[in-house]
Amino acid sequence: MLKAVNITKVFKNEGTEVQVLSKISLEIPQGEFLALVGRSGSGKSTLLNVLSTLVRPDGGELLYNGNKVTAMPDKKLNQLRHADFSVIFQFHHLVPYLTALENTLLPFMRSIKPASREMVDKAKQCLERVGLAGKENRLPGSLSGGEQQRVAIARALVKSSRILFADEPTGSLDKATGESIMHLLGELNRDGMTVIMVTHDPEYAQLADRSIHMEDGRLVS
Repeated sequence: MLKAVNITKVFKNEGTEVQVLSKISLEIPQGEFLALVGRSGSGKSTLLNVLSTLVRPDGGELLYNGNKVTAMPDKKLNQLRHADFSVIFQFHHLVPYLTALENTLLPFMRSIKPASREMVDKAKQCLERVGLAGKENRLPGSLSGGEQQRVAIARALVKSSRILFADEPTGSLDKATGESIMHLLGELNRDGMTVIMVTHDPEYAQLADRSIHMEDGRLVS
């Protein structure tokens, strides 16, 4: 489903080039739950950003269902990302002045037209799915950290994406809340969604179908 071939990425820092990813090759079949683990600075978040097309690699190829993603123009890449990929981060990235329902509807807000009844109903169903029924009209500031992360997951679900990329989704949460988020990710994966997750927690990594360890921008296991 998703294939990386000799992916490299270089960042410039004060005139110095730092190779963050070095010849990464990886295949991720549809329906897999994959954990990327490693110490801070090992390159796992950068790899996730490349796989999710948020960052273009400097070398190598990324293929999705056999199509060369790295060769796509920005417009087509945005269409692919909108249709098939969703990303959740450690710090939610919710709009503070929008309600939980409005934040969930953000992927559909591409014009000034109001969301259709069908879209609103789907967003409510997604919020219910993540355990937030009855909290649709709450602002992020009145929700707990775990509830805010659930809104972010509902926002990912509303698009019916095929792949969910999660970058340290439990990193800012207490253990009990983190476990509930992991349970939800596992449930989504069992329903057929491919999940690619960055985590520093070996206990959570064990819940995935497969774990890949990174060190100094390379895959070591």
